[in-house]
Amino acid sequence: MEASRVIAAFAIAVAAACAAAGPDIGELRQRAAGGDIGAQRELAESYYLGKNVEQDYAEAAKWYRALARHGDRRAQTSLGLMYANGWGVPRDLGEARKLWSTAAAQGDPGAQYNLGILFQEGRGVARDPRQAFQWMRKAAQGGHILAQHNLGLMYREGSGTERDDVQAYAWVAIAAAQGDEKADGYLRRLMSELSPAQVEEGKSQAREWLRQKIK
Repeated sequence: MEASRVIAAFAIAVAAACAAAGPDIGELRQRAAGGDIGAQRELAESYYLGKNVEQDYAEAAKWYRALARHGDRRAQTSLGLMYANGWGVPRDLGEARKLWSTAAAQGDPGAQYNLGILFQEGRGVARDPRQAFQWMRKAAQGGHILAQHNLGLMYREGSGTERDDVQAYAWVAIAAAQGDEKADGYLRRLMSELSPAQVEEGKSQAREWLRQKIK
């Protein structure tokens, strides 16, 4: 799994949530320069995506940085992504990890997932399956779909934790129920490899998690 590709998924999803059309860029810049947090966010995401303006990662990083300095966890996660990939800023995995650690401590699932990937693959840090598992579990519990799928694989392989086939099935099923298209094939594989009792228990745990999540 390419960390740059999977890490990008969270920030792109956040940016794509902006409205298709927005205020004039000049107006946004005036408001952002005056400290308007909403304008700073929309400006950062506009430059990041090239929405209503020519794409400019350096400008996007500038405004994400302004938000990040005020403790905005989403901006910290997005800016970390830019440092991890060298988009508009020098590539610096150490700075990316620092930003993600700050955002993860505030409960941001995307940052938690990204840290999990770093420790799982040993990107800029020593490979540490236990830390990878801990961050992946936090992200999964926070609703991050890629983390849920990955957590299921980690339970199945016993990576960073004891092997638990029921938990493996449950977390992949949770990801599948929330739109992870790749999860369906892996669930079919698990159904052929696990006992009927394990599959049913996994399904039950997945249903309970999803029921609690929508309360």
